[in-house]
Amino acid sequence: MNRYKSAARPLSFLYAALIVYASLYPFSGWRDQGLAPWAFTAAPLPQYWTRFDIIANVAGYVPMGFLLTLALLRAHWRWPAVVLATLVTALLSFTMEALQSYLPIRVASNLDWGLNATGGVIGALTAYVLERLGAIDRWRRFRALWFVHDSRGALVLLALWPVGLLFTPPVALGLGQVYERLEDALAQVLEDTPFLEWLPLRELDLQPLLPGVELICVALGALVPCLLGYTIIRDRGRRALFAMSALTLGVLVSALSAALTWGPVYAWAWVSQPVEAGLMVGAFAAFATLFLPPRVCGVLLMVALVTQVVMLNAAPESAYFSATLQSWEQGRFIHFHGLAQWVGWLWPYVTFIYLLIHAFRADRHPATPVPRIDEAHGVSRANSLSDDGLSKALETQQRDPSGR
Repeated sequence: MNRYKSAARPLSFLYAALIVYASLYPFSGWRDQGLAPWAFTAAPLPQYWTRFDIIANVAGYVPMGFLLTLALLRAHWRWPAVVLATLVTALLSFTMEALQSYLPIRVASNLDWGLNATGGVIGALTAYVLERLGAIDRWRRFRALWFVHDSRGALVLLALWPVGLLFTPPVALGLGQVYERLEDALAQVLEDTPFLEWLPLRELDLQPLLPGVELICVALGALVPCLLGYTIIRDRGRRALFAMSALTLGVLVSALSAALTWGPVYAWAWVSQPVEAGLMVGAFAAFATLFLPPRVCGVLLMVALVTQVVMLNAAPESAYFSATLQSWEQGRFIHFHGLAQWVGWLWPYVTFIYLLIHAFRADRHPATPVPRIDEAHGVSRANSLSDDGLSKALETQQRDPSGR
């Protein structure tokens, strides 16, 4: 039995859901134009398009084809994986375009359908070629060396963390501020009903974050991905390398988000004195927790998530954040609205739930320690092993640690 479950399948499901949201947002104003939903396939090609539209439509479906192919290859489908992944991505794109014909602010386009399908083909072929070249097996061996066997959920969350940062958060590295929008949305739903009076009234207006509180939020935002990585990485040296990579990635993605929203000139405008101090405090805290066991890191991560979310939701959305929201919702980044904004809203809460479930399972079903495959023995012997072969190598090494 394979001890290392692939993250490709859950990631492909999540990415498909995000494509649906990004394609059909804002889910309002549905109307029937008297045309068949597939009529766009026979329509003339659009006369007006931009280079950005072409790149976005192709690039948006490349990960879908890539992840689907990886999931199918993991299920030992081999060459049909490319065909099936291509068909699924093309069908998903066709369905989205057909449904867009019922939305007033969307236009069903055969060009978009063709570009989306092309992106799916590119992603599928890339995954297949990488698998044939052995890159996927090398990743599996790398995963066996670096992470504990039950690491799929944490790896999925770590992969989604930078995606959430793409939609500029109200505070640097601060995800999960949903209170005001949730309150407004709930008030709209309950409008003209007696249940509206049941909503708690805010006694005091929310106050902007003080510089010291902002510093703490930034520090916690920098520490959170590091602690999540520590729950699945045991080696201290690899933990340190992972922490440096995560912090660097967070800073670069935040700069990319600012550049996409406001322009390249303002890529680093979000870096203020409290942000700089918070990043340094977060880096120091990440170093200080290098030596803690995974379960302690999990507990600290839960405390950090709760503390940061409470602080963020005790403050109002900033004017800059509201302007960012308008820029993303009404500008050319509308296709990425659901992909980034919803991940940024939900990531801390999903991570907290994952930690609770993981801790509950660990208490009920203690895992048997799996010895890692070290460079001196296991990696050299596992160069040509499949997933099942890698699991057998792990079991063999557990019985015979000398590697003979």
